This record gives sequence, C-alpha cells and structure tokens, in this order.
Amino acid sequence: MLEHKKHLEQPPVLPMTLREMEELGWHELDILLVTGDGYVDHPSFGAPLLGRWLVHHGFRTGIVAQPAWDNPDDVTRMGRPRLFAGVTSGSLDSMLAHYTAFRKKRSDDAYTPGGKAGARPNRASMAYTNVVQRAFPGLPVILGGIEASLRRVSHYDFWSDAVRKSILLDSKATAITYGMAENSIVTLAETIETIVEESGEVNIKALRPQLVNIPGLAVAGSAKDVPDDIPVITLPSHEAILADPKQLIKATLLLEQQVHQNKAMVVQEVAGRLVMLTPPGPLLDTAGLDDLAGLPFSRLPHPSYTQRIPAADMIQTSVTTHRGCSGGCSFCTLALHQGRTIRSRSRDSILDEVKAITEVKGWKGSISDVGGPSANMWGAFCASDQSTCKRPSCMTPNVCKHYRITQKDFVNLLRSVNDVQSVKHVRVASGWRIDLALTDMPALTTMIREFVGGQAKVAPEHQVDHVLKLMRKPGFDKFEKFLDLFGRESRKAGKQQYVIPYLMSAFPGCTEEDMRALGDWLRSQGWKPEQVQCFIPLPGTAAAAMFHAETDMEGNPIYVAKTDAERLRQHAILMPNTGRPPKGKSHKGKPENDRPRTGSNSRSGYAKGKKAHSKRK
Repeated sequence: MLEHKKHLEQPPVLPMTLREMEELGWHELDILLVTGDGYVDHPSFGAPLLGRWLVHHGFRTGIVAQPAWDNPDDVTRMGRPRLFAGVTSGSLDSMLAHYTAFRKKRSDDAYTPGGKAGARPNRASMAYTNVVQRAFPGLPVILGGIEASLRRVSHYDFWSDAVRKSILLDSKATAITYGMAENSIVTLAETIETIVEESGEVNIKALRPQLVNIPGLAVAGSAKDVPDDIPVITLPSHEAILADPKQLIKATLLLEQQVHQNKAMVVQEVAGRLVMLTPPGPLLDTAGLDDLAGLPFSRLPHPSYTQRIPAADMIQTSVTTHRGCSGGCSFCTLALHQGRTIRSRSRDSILDEVKAITEVKGWKGSISDVGGPSANMWGAFCASDQSTCKRPSCMTPNVCKHYRITQKDFVNLLRSVNDVQSVKHVRVASGWRIDLALTDMPALTTMIREFVGGQAKVAPEHQVDHVLKLMRKPGFDKFEKFLDLFGRESRKAGKQQYVIPYLMSAFPGCTEEDMRALGDWLRSQGWKPEQVQCFIPLPGTAAAAMFHAETDMEGNPIYVAKTDAERLRQHAILMPNTGRPPKGKSHKGKPENDRPRTGSNSRSGYAKGKKAHSKRK
C-alpha cells in the first residue's frame, strides 16, 4: 500500500477548498468529483457517497459542487488531481431537472442552496466534462450518475425530439461508470494508480486497453478491443436506429437483458466506432452496503452553505434499506440504473443508521421513511439462475415463482426501528408494490395499521388494461383489492388514513378515451386528483423507445400523443386547469429558450395525487 493510502481517516466533510485540504494534511487530491448538486454529506447523494467510499479505500477525494461551466476557476481551486476527475450532473438528468413535461422552464431546484434555479447547465455532464478538460488537459475524465448512465448508448431525447448517440462520444469523456458505481470506481482508481506508479504520470493511452476489463464501464474503441473470452450482445447501430425507430426498442430490450443477466458485454457501432459496455459485474452485497452505510456521513449540507437545501430537508430522517427494483416498469429508470436484483442491508446496519440519525442536530423524534425504490422489497432474492432469465419484470404479468421474500421480516424491522430510544414515530413514505404486498396479507395488514403515517403511496398509474400492460404494471383489480383492504384495516385501527395514488397521462398507447375511462373511475370513487404526471420519455427506458417508434415492444403500431397539444388534452381530462399552449402552436421539439436554468422534479415520472380517503363510497 502506498504511503498516502495508509491510515487515511474519514474527514468531517470532504474538502471543497484548498484550506479544507490543508486542514486535513492533504497536499493534493487523488480524485476530484464534480457534481451538479449542492454538497450534502448524506448517503442519498451520489458524489458524497462515492467520495467517502473512495476515501475508505485510501484515495484522497474532494468535491466541487455546482461549478461555473464557462470558465475553469472553480474546478482548479484545489489543484490538479493525481489520478482522475469524476463528473456527474447530480441526482437527476439535468434536462428533466430543468423542464416540465410540457417543456416549460422549472423555477426552482431542490438540490441547490436556497432552492434557486440556475446553478447548473443544460446537459450538465457534457458541460462539466468540457470545463474539466480545459482545466486539466490530459487528465482522465470519468462520467457517472443518472444522466450519463441512462444515456450510455443511443437514446431518444425528448427535449430535442431526436435520437442522440452515446453521451460518451458527445462529451469526449474517457469512460462512463454506469449504474451503481462503487466497485467499478475503486477498480478504476486502482488501475490508474498502477499506471502512475509505473510511468510516473497519468497516461490515458496506457489506460484505454485496460478499461474493457473493468466491470460497469462504457468505453469507446473498435472491434479489436472486444475481449475474446466474454459473451457479446450487439445492439443495432446508431445509424440503423436513425433509419428505423423500431430498432431503438430492440436496442433497449437488449440493454435490459444485459443488465439483468450480468454476463455479457454490449457493443454498438456509431459511425465506424464501437461503444462497449462491460458487464455490470459484482454489485455490493449486504456486507458491502453495510460498510458503505456505516461511513461517518454528517447527513447535513456542507457547513459553508448559508441557505437550506430543500432535498436535504426531505431526506434528513429517511433510511434506505435496499437497492434495486424488481418491477421493471417500462417508464422507470430504476431497473436500468440499479438493476432488478435486490441487494439489502442488514437489520443491524439499518438500526445503527437510525441511532445515528437521532444524534444529528435538529432531531425531532420521527423517522420519516424506512424503505427503498419499493419499500416492501427489502430482503427479496431470486431462487433461480438469474443469468439465464429472460423476463423483463419479476412482478408482471404475475410475481415470478422464483421470487422469494418474507415481508413479515420488513414489518419486524420497522418495529425494531420504533423501539430505538428517542424514536417516537416510524413511517414508510416510499412507494409500496401492491401486487407483492397482496401476497402476504398479515404483513400488509400490519403495515396499514401501524406504519402508514396517514398516507400510503402506491402507483396504479392507470386503469385501462392495455395501457397497464404497456407500462408493465399489474392489473387494476389488484389496486381495487388493495383499496378495500386499506379502508377496512384503517377503520379497524381507528385511523383516518389516505391512499396517495400516482397517476399518469399521455403514456404511449393511451388515448383520450382511455383517460376518460380513468377519469370516470376516479369520479365513481369521489376522487378528484390535484396532481397527475404527464408522461415524460426518460432516456434509456422502453417507454421512451415506444414513444419514439410509435409501436409497442413487439412492433405493433400504437397511438402516441406526441405534440404538446395532444398531451395537454389528455392531461386536462384529469387536470382541467392545466395550462394550454397558444392556439395553433405545438411546442414539439427543442424548448423555446435553452439557456441554462434548473428546476426540481418530484420523482422520475411522477407527481403526488390528492388525498384519497380510505373509506370508499
């Protein structure tokens, strides 16, 4: 082990200035992370999470949060890093953060001090890569995070209404760490470290041949760079997708297969070059997740900030119990980014985090959420050979017979959290997977009676069967069954509780008649939603490919509401006060004003609906 890596202690916060580096006794950084979010030292924020993980493995890591993108002064303030710079747009795709479903500028940004818009650019991954390359010529620049991960191959971009090639090529970055990057970024750092030891400097030319052997990377090269000893999945070329939109659906489904089976390299030709995706590789297991969660996060914004960061307030007392989502919903990015395989933290690790939360300044006695992408998937696993599985979802059309979970264990975990000293209330604010919950009625009954906290978030999304099938969602009868049980158990517990349904308009294959059917059902229950999410084609998702191709995943033509006028008409069936575009105008295509601004988004593809009383009419 090198001298600088011996006994490297975790700092109170990762340094953001030269002075903070000097206080730690660091004369230089090994790795610089550049992020589009404000710096919150919390495990829900990607750059601080990876930064502390790298320090844990002996690499001195600093953060530059929301730097200027028109000059390099911000990224050079701690000097040139010894190994590489990592770049992320932040917790959201920057275009999603900036624009609404109707391509209107958002006015705020929950990940910025003061919630102010304008702290990061459009297409932030590309802009930050450019400024880092100007600041440090010859330094490897590694992209990561949600924006780069979901744009790692050819993808439909809603904001320009065009298929764009891999962001790796557009940004001219050295590589992308896609998905959950803890293992790949440490391996990458160790690989570059070895090159520096041998040559005395960073040598990108020497690094490139080694990148194809590191799991979880997207790299550029040619056919001679593809290893001979690994299965290969060949995607339709970028040019083939431009010529035939249905090829984007084929490419997306193959990419889903690669992520789930985790054994093959993906290659895609783009103008004579190859974009190569190494297999995701081994993901953090329970022990690894426990180690990561056990790092000394302050859970607070960097002390230099004088204004609150709204997102930090929202997650201050929440605990993430697991990663991954087995649903595979066609509009959701979770399975493509985190994978469908559930990786769960141990009970002891979760309880240790809860105890740490109770010691943070401002603790008021309530744990706001214990959960994950779908709260009731904690502890789930596949009892079959996942590497040969061809299902696009573990949940639909029915829960897979190989899917194993004991949901009463999650209930017992919640009770243990509630028993921690000074914890007065425990709530599950994460969404529940309804069809899975209904397979364990005793556990679901306890959840409703003890841990709802007044509101249960569930995602029926729609009511019409053929739309739900395109979404890879369960049949609507399961939602109705859940509502009956929720109302009955809430009354038995003597509680007035509400269901918060996530609903979506203008999904590919959804017509105005389908929206009216959903509206009729809501009125029959006495429900009037205050918020409904109009579908946004998120890069990399199967639903975005269907939106672009105007076919279902089997290639059959479907109706797609593409113009803003068509989308607004569907949306207005449930939300009649939604604004409309000027008469005769459609805002399809690039936003009218593309200057860098920012905004917030409630959830990738969703917004919260009106309280729906559990007692149905």
